[in-house]
Amino acid sequence: MENVTYDKESQLEQVQSGLLDGEQVIAVYDAIGAGTGFIGLTNRRVLIQDKSFVGGKVAITSIPYSKISSVSVVSNKSWAGSFFSSGAIAIHVGSHTYEVEFRGDEKSHHVHNTILNNIS
Repeated sequence: MENVTYDKESQLEQVQSGLLDGEQVIAVYDAIGAGTGFIGLTNRRVLIQDKSFVGGKVAITSIPYSKISSVSVVSNKSWAGSFFSSGAIAIHVGSHTYEVEFRGDEKSHHVHNTILNNIS
């Protein structure tokens, strides 16, 4: 099996269960905050688990890299510190923005750079 970075094995298994032929998982990170359960990165797309639906329903949204217009580092601090001083990113797809917050800035840095490398 390839070297995959992940926080929770159950989340990794969810992503692996929906892979397309030739698709490989890069990383699966647990998200904190309301609404988002995890973010998965593959060699073809970003997967975001959304827990914000009425009635406790959960959706996993697949976003092909080709549909992502930009990715942002989100911070409520001034930019006096490190560029990746925050553990949150925003993924812009059309008129919608998906915000994902992590435990630790190294995860946001990895997600940001992986997405940027796949959309440029």
